[in-house]
Amino acid sequence: MVNFNKNVASAQREAVGFDEGLRSYMIQVYNYMAGGLAVTGLIAMLAASSEGLMQAIFGTPLQWVVMLAPLGLVFFLSFKINSMSFQAAQATFWIYAGLMGLSLSFIFLVYTGESIARIFFITAAVFGGMSLYGYTTKRDLTAMGSFLIMGLIGVILASIVNIFLKSSGLQFAVSILSVLIFTGLTAYDTQRIKQTYYAIAGAGESLGKAAIMGALALYLDFINLFIQLLHLFGQRR
Repeated sequence: MVNFNKNVASAQREAVGFDEGLRSYMIQVYNYMAGGLAVTGLIAMLAASSEGLMQAIFGTPLQWVVMLAPLGLVFFLSFKINSMSFQAAQATFWIYAGLMGLSLSFIFLVYTGESIARIFFITAAVFGGMSLYGYTTKRDLTAMGSFLIMGLIGVILASIVNIFLKSSGLQFAVSILSVLIFTGLTAYDTQRIKQTYYAIAGAGESLGKAAIMGALALYLDFINLFIQLLHLFGQRR
């Protein structure tokens, strides 16, 4: 009986330690994500305040470099994360956040500052609610995530087609679908990040790099949700 009680107590201590580790890991993920958003916002505001820089980028071939560079870094980080050092992965994430700020700086020229702030807080509320759901729900969201990823591929293809069609109706439909997709992906990605911790808990540097990739996924969900809500409800200058 004494041994049984000792085993129960030991199991309880391990469970508490595991839960504390999970909380610490998720806080690290959210801190990276929040830091990335802060860097993006700061760079975007600074770039938008420089008329010369805006003229040098937008409306010139350099615009495409600025727009596509963040996408290239996402692919680079996704494919190279396992062979990169933790420090290199961190540096790549911060560089990516800075480049995203540069590519999004145009929104300060198109939309009013008040509407940008309003949409940001709406996005934060939606993101926070869905991320909390993904963290706490006992339901397996894998099937929903697969469906949403398929929908995302369709939205990307429609967006590419609309570059040439320039249809306002199609753009509206893409924005509506994107809001729904990234809202759902926020919950799915949060649960997936949590499950990643279960798989590699105690793996040291691998856990740190997993936190960076988790932060990148949530950052992308937030940014894309924000942009699409801005398209739908933002007040233009």
